[in-house]
Amino acid sequence: MTPNDDETPDDPKFVSALSRGLSLLRAFRPSEVWLSNHAFAQRTGLPKATVTRLTYTLCKLGYLQQAEPGGEYRLGPGVLALGYGVLAGMDLKDRAALELADICAGDNPNVAAALGERYGQSVVYLATHRSPNSVSMVFHLGAQVPLFHSAIGRAILMGLPQDTQDSLLDEALRDAPTDRHDRLRGGLARARADFARWGFCTSFGEWRSEINGIAVPVPPVQGRPLAAINVGGFAFLNPEALLLDTYAPRLLRAAKTLSLRPQDHV
Repeated sequence: MTPNDDETPDDPKFVSALSRGLSLLRAFRPSEVWLSNHAFAQRTGLPKATVTRLTYTLCKLGYLQQAEPGGEYRLGPGVLALGYGVLAGMDLKDRAALELADICAGDNPNVAAALGERYGQSVVYLATHRSPNSVSMVFHLGAQVPLFHSAIGRAILMGLPQDTQDSLLDEALRDAPTDRHDRLRGGLARARADFARWGFCTSFGEWRSEINGIAVPVPPVQGRPLAAINVGGFAFLNPEALLLDTYAPRLLRAAKTLSLRPQDHV
């Protein structure tokens, strides 16, 4: 859930204008390039007049670019500078790049791996590895996958205390239609069962019917947030048995390595 003004009415430190501006930047969905003021207003619930002022300001700061006067907007170089600035400073991401490549090593060009951290009810990929010839379409930098239905989301959950898992489930249930409640509860139950059995989590066609994946949490190191790594791809190229027999041991070794402090394995 993304914070909004109504959720922090009594917090004197909360800057509502900043929250509104960031809500516009978060309004873009995967594969979208351009959005109009009308689309921003619909997705954020903000008045159109407010959206107009915010898009003008974000353009001035370089976080949005407008195609033409009165036209639609795309993310500007300011957003990329912020994002890549964060990623560039992440030692874990740099270390993960080598581990992800090792996980995918071999003669299967259609398996991919990623490192991610939780963002609300999703996991965001911070580093990925896949063959240039891979047909995988979901393992890309910045992609977001659901917390309760994807393997990496379930692995993140298993790295959290049980009361936090329950709180995140309650939050998801509040935001979801009732016909999705059983699926959400089942996702957490499956995560707990898999983790107790294998030490990693699975999602075989449960997020998207054509995708298989397995994932394991990476415990926080030196104050960094909890992370997780996964491996998988299209199910017809990465069947359950292949992931469990070939890639699970690699995944577990990589997670153990990444959970060490850098100086522990220099």
